[in-house]
Amino acid sequence: MSVEDCIFCKMVAGQIPATKIYEDEVVLSFLDIGPISDGHTLVIPKQHFEKLHECPAELLGQVFTRIGKIAGAIATAMDSDGYNLLCNNGKAAGQLVKHLHFHIVPRSIGDGIFNRWPSFKYEEGKIEEVAAAIRKNL
Repeated sequence: MSVEDCIFCKMVAGQIPATKIYEDEVVLSFLDIGPISDGHTLVIPKQHFEKLHECPAELLGQVFTRIGKIAGAIATAMDSDGYNLLCNNGKAAGQLVKHLHFHIVPRSIGDGIFNRWPSFKYEEGKIEEVAAAIRKNL
């Protein structure tokens, strides 16, 4: 997908409407049109990057400074008990728009969202193999 075809880039350019929460020179934040809770908000860097690891560290720092401020405002406004910060990277992870974005999902105790975390235990010896493979790529 090219930047010209990106729906989020079109929102940044003002070509597609969005219910804006916050905007400055670095980020655009707006309500998700398919929310999983009231106040479910997306935060995107205005520059186009598809995945988290492709975005320069300095820009990520600027984005996260704003995410903290926005998340706090959402939590207060929605009187939530907490919130999830999610970032889906790639189709297998559920990324539908190929522009880096972060979901802030306000939560209430007992809301039924994400009821089950699909965790498992590593087989004997596998945890070190996995850790070594990851460290090799840092």
